[in-house]
Amino acid sequence: MRIHIASATVLMGLCVSAAQVAQAQVAQPGRLLASNCFQCHGTNGKGPGFDSLAGKSTNEIYKELKEFQSGKEGNGIMAKHAMAYTDEQLKLISAWFATQK
Repeated sequence: MRIHIASATVLMGLCVSAAQVAQAQVAQPGRLLASNCFQCHGTNGKGPGFDSLAGKSTNEIYKELKEFQSGKEGNGIMAKHAMAYTDEQLKLISAWFATQK
């Protein structure tokens, strides 16, 4: 009986560890892509003097990035940055900043 409990405990620990690693891997692409934004928006989306991205909804951030990408928001630095990313990359960046508090 003790062997089964010990085995179950080890198995449970391995499952939790695997889930944490999987979760970290999902977050990393967005975090890596968003690291390009740090100079203006900070490493967590709360940069000094610029639009705070932390905690905004994923959809709101994505919509704004798509507007920059299309030229609707002008032809400034954000338009140039947004044009460099695919739709999937913009979604990952948006999701990352939405998780920041």
